[in-house]
Amino acid sequence: MNKYFLKDEILKIVEKLKNENKKIVFTNGCFDILHVGHVRYLNKSAEFGDILIVGLNSDASVKRLKGESRPLNNENDRAEVLSALKSVDYVVLFNEDTPENLLECIKPDIYTKGADYTLETLPEAKTVIKNGGHVEFIEMVDGKSTTNIINNIKK
Repeated sequence: MNKYFLKDEILKIVEKLKNENKKIVFTNGCFDILHVGHVRYLNKSAEFGDILIVGLNSDASVKRLKGESRPLNNENDRAEVLSALKSVDYVVLFNEDTPENLLECIKPDIYTKGADYTLETLPEAKTVIKNGGHVEFIEMVDGKSTTNIINNIKK
C-alpha cells in the first residue's frame, strides 16, 4: 500500500479520517539519513494519536535549510523509507521551509516537534494552536543526528 501522497491527496484522506473521529498527529522534517533518533521520535509521535502523518521537506526545501550538499537521499527515496516504518501512516511532501501551509489545511489534533524547540521558537505553533491543536515536544536522542553521521563519515 502506498503511504506517500501529495497535498491534495492527503487532504482527502484527512477529511475521511476526521469523519471517522481519528486523532491525527502530524510531524515533519528532512529525514535525510534515517537513524535511531528518527525512529524513536516517530514512534513516540505515533503514541499521541491514531494516525501519524509525516510532512517531508522536498529536496529544494532541504537544500535551502541545510545547504547545497543536502539532501544526500532524494525526496522519493526518503519518502519510501519513512513509509516503510510501522509508526508512520502517511507521508506528504512539502516545498516550503516550514509546514505551516500543510498544518493550516490538515489541522492536526497533535503536532510533535523535537524538544530543541519551544512554543516561542516554533513558528508553526501558532497555526496549530489557532486551529485547536496541541503541540508536544519530544526529547531528542543525544548525539544522534544526520549531521553527526555525515561528519563521522568525513573523518
